Amino acid sequence: MPPSSPSPFTFRNIRLFIALRIFFNARFYYPVFTILFLDFGLSIEQFALLNTVWAVTIVLAEVPSGALADIVGRKHLLVATSLLMIVELMMISFVPLGNMELVFWVFLCNRVLSGLAEAMASGADEALAYDTLVEKGRADDWPRVLDIQMRMQSAGFVITMTLGALVYDPDTVNQILLWLGSSATVTQQESMRYPLYLTLVLGLLAMITTLSMKDPQVGGPKHSRDSSLLEIISKAWKLTWQVGHWILITPFALVVILFGMTCDHTLRMIVTMNSQYLRLINYPEASFGLIGSGIGMLGIIVPKVARSMTGRYTPVQNLMILILITMAGLWGLASFVPYYGLVPLVLVFVGMMLTSFFTSHYLNRITSSEKRATVLSFKGLSFNLAYGMIGLFYAGLMKYLREKQHMVHAGIPEQLAENQAFQESIAWFPWYTFSILVVLVVFSGWYMRKSNIHRESG
Repeated sequence: MPPSSPSPFTFRNIRLFIALRIFFNARFYYPVFTILFLDFGLSIEQFALLNTVWAVTIVLAEVPSGALADIVGRKHLLVATSLLMIVELMMISFVPLGNMELVFWVFLCNRVLSGLAEAMASGADEALAYDTLVEKGRADDWPRVLDIQMRMQSAGFVITMTLGALVYDPDTVNQILLWLGSSATVTQQESMRYPLYLTLVLGLLAMITTLSMKDPQVGGPKHSRDSSLLEIISKAWKLTWQVGHWILITPFALVVILFGMTCDHTLRMIVTMNSQYLRLINYPEASFGLIGSGIGMLGIIVPKVARSMTGRYTPVQNLMILILITMAGLWGLASFVPYYGLVPLVLVFVGMMLTSFFTSHYLNRITSSEKRATVLSFKGLSFNLAYGMIGLFYAGLMKYLREKQHMVHAGIPEQLAENQAFQESIAWFPWYTFSILVVLVVFSGWYMRKSNIHRESG
């Protein structure tokens, strides 16, 4: 890049893209997500059902929303996304307590709207930002933008998770009020809404951000102003099928998605259970927040390393490094080494960050503007489908291993049986992942040799 070339961050859309990723994703209620539902009076079973609804909504809306973004314009989808975020947060922020049937239905609507917002944001924001660089002739700056975006988003996560956990606790809030000289006090029913109020503010900021965006004139929307809704929907489905076919006949795109899906869904499953793992390697619960913030700081370092790797190594070399990190993390977890078992957990988080960076970088490089959001939505769909499938597999595995503990050790306490089954279940992950990776390596080698459609050199 010539010394006189402006920074990509001088482009308004790029700055707004980074801001939107922070406002939309770094939510104050994430550190108390499960107990938030329970404190509103919902049961564990209802919590599981509601999040299943959320996942199903994303899967159903992921690809159609990406196609709509490519047809009607990415800005329209992102404005709608921020509006949905505001509505879904307002619903649970102000729902009255006492009527549990009302609370459940409000949270059900919240999960549907949240899933729609996630699906609509997936791919559209990234496509708008990348095409902004294409419009300016600066597509090679995308790794640099990804680097800064992921680092700033990680910093946002650290801040929102720390502050969200603090304001959720009424004792902490009351101590702060006392220190400020106020005699006012708050209860749990009041403070549990504070992370929601703060996230609602982020939703309003997301709305301002999306309204300030502008669709780059690269490819452009493919519908005329007088197109009917039926025509737009028809074009969206047609584009969906076309992009699905393109992915299947483009070996590099298919291989990137398959390897990214394999690493993402196994590592993400581990991440969702990290608190139980930390407990079993002897870390006290009071340390979980500090550990989470420390791991969050990795997001400031890893993207810069990933950016350097995409410039220095070929895609195959980066894939091998990612596989080594993934397998080292999974094998290390299976040992449950007290205290030092934190190291493989860190590798799991690093693997997830590298997977996200690499898939975004390589898919955007080979995808044309008119189908970019749709391709990225297919990636999101595959990742979420795989995550849902492993969730079902894992639930069945845990049931089997728990029953096995009760059969082998008659009279064993339920909590001990749960812990033993959990440790056994983690040992399945490296074998499961290794088996899929072996199949993918063989398939990819055959498929890539079969076609000369695309050759990446780094």
